[in-house]
Amino acid sequence: MRSRTLIALVAGAIFGFSAAVTGGVLAERPSESAQAKNSTTLPWEEARQFAEVYERIKREYVDEVDDHALMEKAIRGMVAALDPHSAYLDSEEFEEIRLSTMGSYPGVGIEVVAEDSAVKILRPIDGSPAQQAGLLPGDEIVRIDGNDIGADLAGAIAHMRGASGSTVNLTVRRAGTDGLLEFSLRRAKVEVHSVAQQSLEPGYGYLRITSFSETTADDVTRAVARLKRDNPEGLRGLVLDLRNNPGGVLEAGVAVADAFLNEGVIVSADGRTADARFRMDATPGDLIDGAPLVVLVNSGSASASEIVAGALKDHGRAELIGHKTYGKGSVQTVMPLSHGGAVKLTTSRYFTPSGASIHGKGIIPDIVEDGPEETPAELITGKPAQPLAARDKEVRLGLETLKNHNAMIRNPATPLSVRALVP
Repeated sequence: MRSRTLIALVAGAIFGFSAAVTGGVLAERPSESAQAKNSTTLPWEEARQFAEVYERIKREYVDEVDDHALMEKAIRGMVAALDPHSAYLDSEEFEEIRLSTMGSYPGVGIEVVAEDSAVKILRPIDGSPAQQAGLLPGDEIVRIDGNDIGADLAGAIAHMRGASGSTVNLTVRRAGTDGLLEFSLRRAKVEVHSVAQQSLEPGYGYLRITSFSETTADDVTRAVARLKRDNPEGLRGLVLDLRNNPGGVLEAGVAVADAFLNEGVIVSADGRTADARFRMDATPGDLIDGAPLVVLVNSGSASASEIVAGALKDHGRAELIGHKTYGKGSVQTVMPLSHGGAVKLTTSRYFTPSGASIHGKGIIPDIVEDGPEETPAELITGKPAQPLAARDKEVRLGLETLKNHNAMIRNPATPLSVRALVP
């Protein structure tokens, strides 16, 4: 049997890589198994019905339909009908997903979104050709290499991606600037980091993970090391922010949970094949040496994010704050196909350490925030006018929860009210 990588994901934005997966190959069933042979036998009655419908479309549909396009649509429909997370991927879609899990890709390094009938820049990635050239958030991409783009997000992404060292010319409209701006960018390997950190107060750190890719676990280790460097007296608590994190590579989520656990089950899964049934356990070692931990979650926290949150909650390692999570308790495997493309297929259902399935239910935090969800505050480099905890009420609540926990440890007879500390 060939090995495959199991992944957990929720569909997300295309170029921002808010949802990440990784490739794998389907484990072959033993050829000597009669049951396996029977299970893969083509149902001829249904096959004849499919052929009849196919022939009717080819002969009588009002427009002529290309054989390849028609068959691809049939495959897409067949896979998509299984569940919301299974899908057929053509070669370009497969490549996009493959690149999104690697933590790096060749290109210009900007996150873009289709908005107001235009393709706009969300942000240039730090150190990327786009940032070095001076592109800014909010810039509207009008043309790429002289070709009008309009609101064609997929087309813009395809045009901007290319081999390292090659050039691409962007024509941009910028608010408050007369005329159009021209930028010539030389493509390069762009490092996409899904982890950011800040110190909230002396001794208290903040860690935000926006998605789970192959580099996330290492990025978390480096981020915690920077927090320790910036807090030489030691970390007395950490706020881990998983809000609006749609998930990604399963192993990355497990590694992040393991970074704060010394032992115990992190996640288990059940499926029809041997590879789909597994259990992953924590290994000794806690990056913050047992310091209090809170995790911020909301309805956009899904899949691998829920694996992390569920493991830390079930083991009593962290207190969850925010809103109920998305509720995606399934694992998908991306299986390359022999003639190009791939199929992303749900192969397992996973369970938190307590044995609970969160699929369709989500995880209810220990402290549930009242009212509608608010967008997490932007992380501002340098010295912002207001610190993060002043601009984001859930970060503030997380910080005060940590301080309350430490106060209770110092004086158990006089516990503080977390709610009373947070206006």
